[in-house]
Amino acid sequence: MTTTRTLGRSGIEVSAIGMGCWAIGGPLWGDGGQPFGWGEVDDDESVRAIHAALDAGVTLFDTASNYGAGHSERILGRALAGRRDRAVIATKFGNVSDEATRRWTGTDASPAYAVRSLGQSLRRLGTDYVDLFQLHINELPASAALDLVDTLEDLVAKGTIRAYGWSTDHPDAAEAFAKAGTHCAAIQHDQSVLRDNAAMLAVCDAYDLASLNRGPLAMGLLTGSRRAVGRDDVRGMAPDWLVWFTDGRPTPQWSAQVERIRAALTSDGRTLAQGALGWLLARSPRTVPIPGARTVEQVRENAATLARGPLPADAVAEVEQLLADLRPASAG
Repeated sequence: MTTTRTLGRSGIEVSAIGMGCWAIGGPLWGDGGQPFGWGEVDDDESVRAIHAALDAGVTLFDTASNYGAGHSERILGRALAGRRDRAVIATKFGNVSDEATRRWTGTDASPAYAVRSLGQSLRRLGTDYVDLFQLHINELPASAALDLVDTLEDLVAKGTIRAYGWSTDHPDAAEAFAKAGTHCAAIQHDQSVLRDNAAMLAVCDAYDLASLNRGPLAMGLLTGSRRAVGRDDVRGMAPDWLVWFTDGRPTPQWSAQVERIRAALTSDGRTLAQGALGWLLARSPRTVPIPGARTVEQVRENAATLARGPLPADAVAEVEQLLADLRPASAG
């Protein structure tokens, strides 16, 4: 069974399931007390979780300069000390935060900031290169993203990054970026069994890009957990784009959709989360889900999907039939 995939035209091999490192960053706050983190964390457990991921065959770790105002990168760097050669590190730039106050302070898409942000990330991560450097401003106009291409190509030439990409949910913007950037290798976008983005997967096919799937477990909804979360958790005071939770609890209509497909996703003995990740592996050979985790137990459950592989075709067909009303007519 294939347990690895390739980051598009970069040729970089990664585990078919990665580890998202947003949650291990701890708190981050925006305007009006808006939480942009996942609450308090145990750093020692975070390090143990990363080690457990490596031991389970996970090699891709996705973080960002603003997760916990840099704390996620520091913890990842701590965990990978002496193990850097076993890991593929993806980080992001463009969101600005203050490490002292743990506050998000805005965005900066300038080439100069990209270079400065990379230097800061390298120091926090304790490494001299990043494997995948991703623009982290979803709604940025394509024209502004294109202004970054020459700088990103220079960083590749210098060896401080191996490839780059964009975290965006807009296929037209992703296509323009991929056309312009020789070493653009991946697009990170929202993708789960509940929210398919067929148009983005088509762009990835057309331009030989990896599809890094953020939100593969719908921010925890697809784990089946019904535990309420606190007000310091992004789900506790959910911004408009986060539809899966309302006031810290799973949104009833989306919980109902999960229950519709639970049996199909777990039909071959998987857990619900493993079924949701298996659906993504079955969706395209380019998908690389990056479920978030902050405990050893969560990491081991997610990583066990590597051994199980893609969801069987009959289960995929059943899921699609059950969720037909969620799929646009043009989905492919």
